[in-house]
Amino acid sequence: MTIVALAGGTGGAKLARGLQLVLPAGDLAVVVNTADDVERHGLLVMPDHDATLYQLDGRFDAERGWGIAGETWTVIEELGTYGEETWFRLGDRDFATHIARTARISRGASVTDAVLALQATRGIPSAILPMTDARVRTQVRTDDGWLDFQEYFVHLRQAPEVREVRFDGIQAAAPTPRVEAAIGAATAVVIGPSNPIVSIGPILAVPGMWDLLGEARARGVPVVAVSPIVGGVALKGPADRMLASLGLESSARGVAAGYRELLDGFVLDEVDRDQEPDIRALGWRTLVTDTMMTDDASRARLAKAVLEFAGSR
Repeated sequence: MTIVALAGGTGGAKLARGLQLVLPAGDLAVVVNTADDVERHGLLVMPDHDATLYQLDGRFDAERGWGIAGETWTVIEELGTYGEETWFRLGDRDFATHIARTARISRGASVTDAVLALQATRGIPSAILPMTDARVRTQVRTDDGWLDFQEYFVHLRQAPEVREVRFDGIQAAAPTPRVEAAIGAATAVVIGPSNPIVSIGPILAVPGMWDLLGEARARGVPVVAVSPIVGGVALKGPADRMLASLGLESSARGVAAGYRELLDGFVLDEVDRDQEPDIRALGWRTLVTDTMMTDDASRARLAKAVLEFAGSR
């Protein structure tokens, strides 16, 4: 059994944690968005990869919603005394991740090899795979022009209305051999409850990724998605506002429609049960269940339900 999860942001990382809890060791590969990566203080920072890393090794700071629990802030505060920008806050332990990763890449490792080496040192049984080794960066157009994603997301706190989204560098990207192998061996593909535009969107936009998933479906591999929108609202992040500002429906139904012919099934929360007939009308199986993930028990419960729905358990 090999389960491939597509993930970005906190929701995708939480479901990845649940899947790791219920699957045998080594049976999970998580393909993560790398388009919101950013260079800070000379280091490569990979927010979506690292959220998944910290979830899977049990260090994620659930109270703050990002980073490592029990973090300290000596380095970023000292950088501030030198006049460095500190709006993108990095904790001391988090800095160690970025330093170790950047050092490996500077010695010639690919992004994939560098992050897999870090995962191995943490004893994580699952593979966290960058969607590509190429440099891709999400940019959003607001009324004041184009912004790099982290400028919008962190510095401006998602305040501006998003009018357009693009993935700079995407045309030169390609799935890595590890991603190709994981999807080629998959018995099910699960799209996590992540922002469909800026978390899952970049993964699907990598040239060749859609074909890999289509070939998997042609082999009988189910592809199911979990809605990140509950009651018209994103549980975390700007997905609901972003969908609305782009002229899309901010609902489970709207997310489902956006995945078009990619899916075999769609999981939505009990709050949105009234939307199930519309989603079924798209030609997919549906599962209505509690999608809230507040602790490991609820993450494991949802993971089990999703796997059973996909026909993999």
